[in-house]
Amino acid sequence: MTSSPIKAFIFDWAGTMVDFGSLAPVRALQSVFALEGIDLSTAEARADMGMAKRAHITAIIGREPMRSQWRMIKGADAGPADIDHLFDAIGPLMERAATECAVLIPGAADLANHLRTKGIRIGSGTGYSREMMAGILPNAAAQGYAPDLVVCAGETAEGRPSPLMTWKAMVELGVWPARACVKVDDATVGIAEGREAGVWTIGVAASGNGTGLDLAAFSALSSEDRKTRVAVAAQALRDAGADFVVNSVADIPALLPELEARIAKGIYPGIIPADIRI
Repeated sequence: MTSSPIKAFIFDWAGTMVDFGSLAPVRALQSVFALEGIDLSTAEARADMGMAKRAHITAIIGREPMRSQWRMIKGADAGPADIDHLFDAIGPLMERAATECAVLIPGAADLANHLRTKGIRIGSGTGYSREMMAGILPNAAAQGYAPDLVVCAGETAEGRPSPLMTWKAMVELGVWPARACVKVDDATVGIAEGREAGVWTIGVAASGNGTGLDLAAFSALSSEDRKTRVAVAAQALRDAGADFVVNSVADIPALLPELEARIAKGIYPGIIPADIRI
């Protein structure tokens, strides 16, 4: 085992390590609103991706056009009881969708194995509740990915973009300083979480929420369309403050020497302008 100045990687789940395109949350959100007779667009579902699902629902229902659509169909603005009802209803829908989409993103298991050969701990955080993760964890393990730690929505006082889930992972893994740890996420709110936590941040542009296509659909795009979609997603992650942006976690091994060199030199996250590696 070789040593590394990197103490830990903390990975998001959907769109980062599993579920290419981060499809499960969209399916579950659209299904739960459909039960109320309301059409939720894909763009509305994706706008707040990465947040804990109660906060995600609250954000959707409090913004136009959903606010007016809800009022028109229900006869009144949505209140706390409506949010509670939607959150209660989405649980089994989210668990089912997440389990169906629990296919590892190519390169995820290889990356985890590579990090372990370097003595780097592997943590994870998610906007899913522990119940929503019930099907994902054994499926991911069967495919070769089982992080040392999973922090779920609701297990800290606040979710993303607060740094509390990342900090909880660091505390339970026993790793410090923050500048020797790395957060990897496909959603801008996850990058914000990492920035607030003081860790290095890597955004994944092609496999996540920003492109929003499963692997087959993404691969079927023309090279020009693929490049355009990825560039838009990468820019959003860069604007959120990512230190690095890659296509997917499969690209991270090639990035490690530069990241390790920065950490070894005592360089702090966020000081050097973000690099785009597309």
